[in-house]
Amino acid sequence: MSSAKRVISGSLASWVKIGITMLSQMALVPLYLSNWSIKVYAVWLAIQALVGVLATLDIGHQQFVGFEFFSFSSDDKEGLSKLLCSATLVGIILGVVQIILIVILWFSGALPNLLGSKNLADNLLIHDAGIVLLLQGISWLICGSVGGLLVRALAPFGYAPRMAWWGVFSSIAASAAPAFAVVLGANLLLTGFVAACTTIATNIPLYIDMFKLFQKEKIGYYPPSLKEGLKNFVKSLAISARGLLENARQQGSRLILNPLAGPTGLVAYTTMRTGANIALQGLGTITNPLLPELMRFLHKRDQERSETAFATVWIVVVALLAPGVVVLQVIIEPIFVIWTRGKIHFDPLLFGIFSQSVLVFAVAQPAMAIMEGKNLLKPQLTLSALSAIIVVGGIYILVPILGIRGAGIALLVAEITATIGYRNVAKRWLKENGLKWPQLSSSTAVNSIWLSAIAITLMVVFPKFKVIILCISIIALYWNCWRYWNILPTVAQERARQMFYGVLKAVKIIKN
Repeated sequence: MSSAKRVISGSLASWVKIGITMLSQMALVPLYLSNWSIKVYAVWLAIQALVGVLATLDIGHQQFVGFEFFSFSSDDKEGLSKLLCSATLVGIILGVVQIILIVILWFSGALPNLLGSKNLADNLLIHDAGIVLLLQGISWLICGSVGGLLVRALAPFGYAPRMAWWGVFSSIAASAAPAFAVVLGANLLLTGFVAACTTIATNIPLYIDMFKLFQKEKIGYYPPSLKEGLKNFVKSLAISARGLLENARQQGSRLILNPLAGPTGLVAYTTMRTGANIALQGLGTITNPLLPELMRFLHKRDQERSETAFATVWIVVVALLAPGVVVLQVIIEPIFVIWTRGKIHFDPLLFGIFSQSVLVFAVAQPAMAIMEGKNLLKPQLTLSALSAIIVVGGIYILVPILGIRGAGIALLVAEITATIGYRNVAKRWLKENGLKWPQLSSSTAVNSIWLSAIAITLMVVFPKFKVIILCISIIALYWNCWRYWNILPTVAQERARQMFYGVLKAVKIIKN
């Protein structure tokens, strides 16, 4: 498969996976709320959040080793094999440690505080939640700790799109199986058992396929070196720390919010963030290919093509995301009420805050790509820590006063703070290396955030005039888009056209 075909296949798999995620989330929220109480559903959400936190070290280790796999030449199969075997040993150890931590949390009595259910009447629920958490830990050890490394080891040989399609299959199964169980009357414990068994079962054919590919590429087994594996693990701790801090910022620290706002507040916060999370995933399909391309242009000191890479993200913000969140603000409330079966109160201000946090995060992507691609680890950790402190501290301070709106405000302030920091670091690095930050196009992209924020605020204050505000704001936003288009370099304009035609082709492929 050619390089271009691999990129198209991988991007298409990402878009299909996002579509599945979007459809499943739209369907699963009313399904769970129709069959479970809000309290049980809140515990289910808290379990997913806790599993993500516990796996942070493992994921950071996988990311670090995954980058290391690319450092080997195509002829050095032995070196890659040794790294994989050593990393797998460490991965197994980390998976076992995660299970031990779950057992400690369960029997130490800390689990009720983390899951937000402290009443004595919830003892059975907490007992079931502990078992579900343990099952999740076991399935992660089998499928995540080892499987994640195997998938990354195949990426240098061009099998990333193939693994992405396996991910699509796994997403379908992971969403559908628990849903069917809930529809058939399964409680929290049985649903967790079905979810864990499904994850393991769907990974069996994946493992078979991967081992065949390893044989084809002559990647063999070598005695693992615990010393070498631990050395790489220590190096990966910085990535894990950043991942933990980013998780605290992006996920709104659900584990902290649950005890403060209660199950109803947690479910409301999570469901209203669903649209924002889908938008972030969609943005990732554009920004993920940005990093290697941008690094190549920066290495060549190619100012025009570097700006083209920036424009790839900013044109999406200016032309699609900013107008999109304004339109969504008008139509979302009745859809949300139907979607949640009327069990969750819709807060237009909180929803608007989440929309703005997505736009701010999107505008920051080029600067973040520079920091990550050039391994500017110290400012990354500093800004991630600052953002996490703002989110966590803001939740503790503002939620008791403003309710879950306080959590949304804390998240938005953290995003703005991080974006300013990312931009300043990126501008300084570019200047030191004979390049310059595209200030005019950057400012124009930021203007789209201001325009959408003003429109959403006016809609919240004057809800009877939503349609009039929508019409005026769309005119203003596309006037700003026209200005942005005219200041782009010719190469960037051509790239935007190619991206638009590529999206149209992907839509046609999906329809067919």
